[in-house]
Amino acid sequence: MNETLETVGQARRAALNETRVWHVFARRKYEEPLHEIGNVVADDVELARVYARSIYDEFSWIEMVLVPRDSIVSVIAS
Repeated sequence: MNETLETVGQARRAALNETRVWHVFARRKYEEPLHEIGNVVADDVELARVYARSIYDEFSWIEMVLVPRDSIVSVIAS
């Protein structure tokens, strides 16, 4: 079943030309560190911003940032 869901997800992203994964980090208070709250899939940063704001709007965040997955550098890989 996971293979089917993955295939459907890949087909959807290809049809929408959404090929880039963006990790979403946010915090609710200034004294809190940023923490990852999820991710969005979008072809460009402007669309990723829209998706992140609309999907993760359950709290009043004081800061929210996006990090493209392809910019993450692995230090230790399992």
